[in-house]
Amino acid sequence: MRVISYNLRKHAAAHELEELVDRWEADVLCLQEADTAHLPSHLAGLTLARATAKNRLGLALYYRENMFQLQDVVSLSLKKSLHDILLRPAHERVLAARLRDIDAGRDVVIASFHAAPLTALNSLRRHQIRTALTELSKLGDGLPVLMVGDYNYPVFKERLGEHIRGHGHDLTLSDARTYTRYRFFKGHYDFATSIGLDIGKVTTLPQGASDHLPILVTATYRN
Repeated sequence: MRVISYNLRKHAAAHELEELVDRWEADVLCLQEADTAHLPSHLAGLTLARATAKNRLGLALYYRENMFQLQDVVSLSLKKSLHDILLRPAHERVLAARLRDIDAGRDVVIASFHAAPLTALNSLRRHQIRTALTELSKLGDGLPVLMVGDYNYPVFKERLGEHIRGHGHDLTLSDARTYTRYRFFKGHYDFATSIGLDIGKVTTLPQGASDHLPILVTATYRN
């Protein structure tokens, strides 16, 4: 399967989505910082599973109907940072779909994730990631899980990787940095965590109107 994740930077890159899906043949599209009131129900052959509703800029997930059947979809709120409490930019930081792979005859959980901003501590983001992975496992015992998105975790990824592996998941970075806005904070912000899947490659795609570069995750079932 081919999954694209893209932080649209306050919806600024939304006009790129049709071409992005077509060019890279995405089966699933996970969005962050999308203006959820202005998303189409269908996009380049993909169908909107759901978009978050409690804040204007939120998460969305699209899937290819001739490849997957939507079984369930949930949105999750996570432990808040001070930025969240004061500015209330995002209530829901995870949007997940349980999808039935028609050809494979099995289910998989795919999620769009947006961690607390850089003003928060890495310890808070680790807590958010751990909570998200725990909750996603409840969508189906033993199912493969792929969570992609903006983790806002530019440094100390070795410790994060150990933390994630301690919970049975893998962390896979892309082949090039994904964030370019701040000189001292360029790096891999957008990546994938997974369980029960072999991640063939995470490719950083060409930059568009967002300060984040989209990533393409290629994954196959492990068993």
